[in-house]
Amino acid sequence: MKVTISHIKADIGSLPGHSIVDEKVMARIQEYIEDHGKNLISDFRMAHVGDDAQITMIHTKGIDSPEIHELAWNAFRAGTEVAKKLGLYGAGQDLLKDSFSGNLKGMGPGVAEMEINERPSEPFIVYMMDKTEPGAFNLPIYKMFADPFNTPGLVIDEAMHSGFRFEVWDVIDHKAIFLDGPEDIYDLLALIGSKERYVIKRVYTKKENKKLPEENVAVISTDKLSLIAGKYVGKDDPAAVVRIQSGLPAAGESLEAFAFPYLVSGWMRGSFNGPLMPVGMKDAKMTRFDGPPRVVALGYVLKSGKLEGPVDMFDDPAFDYARRVAGEMTDHLRRMGPFEPHRLPDQEMEYTTLPVVMDKLKDRFVDIEKETVVK
Repeated sequence: MKVTISHIKADIGSLPGHSIVDEKVMARIQEYIEDHGKNLISDFRMAHVGDDAQITMIHTKGIDSPEIHELAWNAFRAGTEVAKKLGLYGAGQDLLKDSFSGNLKGMGPGVAEMEINERPSEPFIVYMMDKTEPGAFNLPIYKMFADPFNTPGLVIDEAMHSGFRFEVWDVIDHKAIFLDGPEDIYDLLALIGSKERYVIKRVYTKKENKKLPEENVAVISTDKLSLIAGKYVGKDDPAAVVRIQSGLPAAGESLEAFAFPYLVSGWMRGSFNGPLMPVGMKDAKMTRFDGPPRVVALGYVLKSGKLEGPVDMFDDPAFDYARRVAGEMTDHLRRMGPFEPHRLPDQEMEYTTLPVVMDKLKDRFVDIEKETVVK
């Protein structure tokens, strides 16, 4: 029997600004799922990073299940009621509709889910980011599944040697393309380097791989809130589910992709580039300049529909260097204030608050050829 891993997240209010989810809100979400999910899911876990509440659920309903999505929606609604009573900032921010309409697509919450054939041992890691966009996963997912300098198993493990298949979405034109590693690696890089438009949605094993059946082994939430709402309502704050071991990247190879704090878009007001800092849950609150952007990794093992874990994978001194470098990068970038490349370029500012300012100024522009001197 196939089993489904559904990870669903939403920003429904935080304390004091965009810093951290209130414990009372988390408790209400968990209580709702415990009371209403008994006949729908076999297990679940709660987590958070920054101002995003996160739910990982195990069930047999398949992806895009109306029942599972409605359970999460109603749980977030229950949490929102608590957030409003407490006066939390941005209460219900990611719940863009008044009522549930079949699934969560276009409704605000982020969704990363996969239906799998459970292996005898089924380890996986849930990665959760805050203050950034879905394209922030492009680099680490590429490194995990296509870069032998990060993942030597691609070279020395026969079960991985044929590579993996990448499903890439164009989130502007709403199209998808499938590219294989290593055959299409340069074409893949040509796309995913433009992370604001082309995002890795899923990774699969390949039919050429005789050691593994063709299956989904990684999935990333790609919900573009800016394109849903038509105005700035957050930078999406993506999550990913990544299966590991036994012909897939080892836990250490998967985590290694975050050992250097590469730059991502988001941070303050969703308008700045900043380093992605790998942190444990205890450090998953947003402070300096509403950040810097952070990623949490929770490791699980799934067996017969039940979860063991999580293990807080980045709560480890092995990542202290990455955190220190992220701090130094933060100092460097913050000295640039509102200047590019710290501030995002104009094309990425389209759905922030900047267009309101530009609209106010539009009538004050004059033709350079006609009037070049202030009179």
